Amino acid sequence: MFALVLWILAVILVISGIVSLFRGEMMWGIVLIIVGLLVGPGGVSIFT
Repeated sequence: MFALVLWILAVILVISGIVSLFRGEMMWGIVLIIVGLLVGPGGVSIFT
């Protein structure tokens, strides 16, 4: 259950980062994508 919540959170962060990149907010978009990849269960999760 917790892994599913982390996965959904990671997807939301990455999508928000991509949208920010398209809106011209490069730094914020990159930060959101990196945080999304770190939180996601497929990445290096900061909670394990």
